[in-house]
Amino acid sequence: MDDIFNPYYVDIVVFLVIYILLGLGLNLITGFAGQVTLGHAAFYGIGAYSSAILSAKVGLNPWLSIILAIVITFLLSAILGLPSLRVREDFLAITTLGLGLIIQSFFKNAEITGGAYGIDSIPLPSLFGFELKNASYLLFVVLVMLAAIYVLKKMTQSRIGRAWMTIREDETVAQSMGINTTYYKVLVFAIGGAYAGAAGALFAHKVSFISAESFGFPISATLLSMVVLGGLGSIRGTIFGVSALYLLPEAFRLFKIDFVDMKYLDMYKMMLYGILMVLVMRYRPKGIFGKTQLKKSKTRQIPKQKSLKDGGHVA
Repeated sequence: MDDIFNPYYVDIVVFLVIYILLGLGLNLITGFAGQVTLGHAAFYGIGAYSSAILSAKVGLNPWLSIILAIVITFLLSAILGLPSLRVREDFLAITTLGLGLIIQSFFKNAEITGGAYGIDSIPLPSLFGFELKNASYLLFVVLVMLAAIYVLKKMTQSRIGRAWMTIREDETVAQSMGINTTYYKVLVFAIGGAYAGAAGALFAHKVSFISAESFGFPISATLLSMVVLGGLGSIRGTIFGVSALYLLPEAFRLFKIDFVDMKYLDMYKMMLYGILMVLVMRYRPKGIFGKTQLKKSKTRQIPKQKSLKDGGHVA
């Protein structure tokens, strides 16, 4: 099966699925719980480096490495989510941006992460003696994505999800209703980080080499653009937003548009993202699939009293 499909197209879909996992985690934190973060790439990097270190340096089985990477990212994300207990909104975004830069700097300089050289020779997971590569790896990541979507949908429709959405709308009201906002805010960072950790582990085993440059602020900004475009608090919006912004630059490569100089594709991509964000914020602030505000309840119409001229009377 691995030899049937073109590896180039398979890789495009694999990385798209990985970005969808990242987007789901970010939308859980920002869209459903209202905790704005600009450091989601840090969780992505923690998952990637954890699985890479455990499999390439420690020698653990890749399957076990991926699972442990998700657990490690879950725990570290809960710790990194503690600033959300003290700051909100814009201040939280700036704080998470700083944390993301600190963690990326750690990746660049720490000996355990290979410093500027990164980590290579990351093994692929294997099943019954056959390495998962090309189409088989694509099938694996798609199954992971479907499981992640199912779990996210169940969570957001449960009591936990309702608590997150109440905190998003008004944290003070949530506290007055008896919701333990401290617990739920840390929990959403932990689970959202675990999604990013899973994406990072899958990315590391796919490319077999990682370095700190793959987990910088541009990744966080791009992911936020994708989530906002699709719609905050919407699973299908996340899938649409990530797919649209990820596949659009690939279309330039596939169809070889004459007026697009491929040397400047990254610059064109950022310009396009910026234009789309401006248009979305202007005409669709909650994103394309974002839930609009609840309709105002119809107020009872009080009939106008007739004037004295029309035969009415003064009360």
